Amino acid sequence: MTEREKCDAGRLYYTGLPQREQLHEKCADLCHEYNLLKPSQKSDREKLLRKIFGKVGANPYVEPTLSCGFGFNIEVGDNFFANNNCVFVDPGKIIFGDNVCIAPCCGFYTAGHPIDAALRAQGYEYAYPIHVGSDVWIGGHTVVLPGVNIGNNVVIGAGSVVTSDIPDGVVAYGNPCRVARLITEADRHAYDSDL
Repeated sequence: MTEREKCDAGRLYYTGLPQREQLHEKCADLCHEYNLLKPSQKSDREKLLRKIFGKVGANPYVEPTLSCGFGFNIEVGDNFFANNNCVFVDPGKIIFGDNVCIAPCCGFYTAGHPIDAALRAQGYEYAYPIHVGSDVWIGGHTVVLPGVNIGNNVVIGAGSVVTSDIPDGVVAYGNPCRVARLITEADRHAYDSDL
């Protein structure tokens, strides 16, 4: 089994391979180029985003600075929005559904490291995929940890650390992030007087 296959299987794998560093440098260069584009260069930004990410739906919008490790493991659906300073640590897959909005300074981390110091010092890590459903809003400074699944129609409050799965149709927040309540019909009508 290759180190890449071990990574994809969620097993410990060795990170010190030259080809892995080449893939990371290629992505880092593309992110650097992306982050230097002017806000008015929307078309160029979208073209470059489609080079960085593995899959991109319609109407993507990502504010700089964009930071990701490899890029090709990131898949975003239609109407994806990520605000400033989001970080995608993606040796494992990070998959977003449609209509996902991410506030500033959020992190999605598929990589983890052994608790044992000797294994860490040898350059081992693991990667568990992250899945985010459709119609999700993630508040600023949220961190999503390896292996987490966030359902559809979810709001994650600002400053949350999402350590375990979040079901469909809820508001969740905190450290660790916990379900606070269901999203109900009342939420749909809360702003009727403003519309």
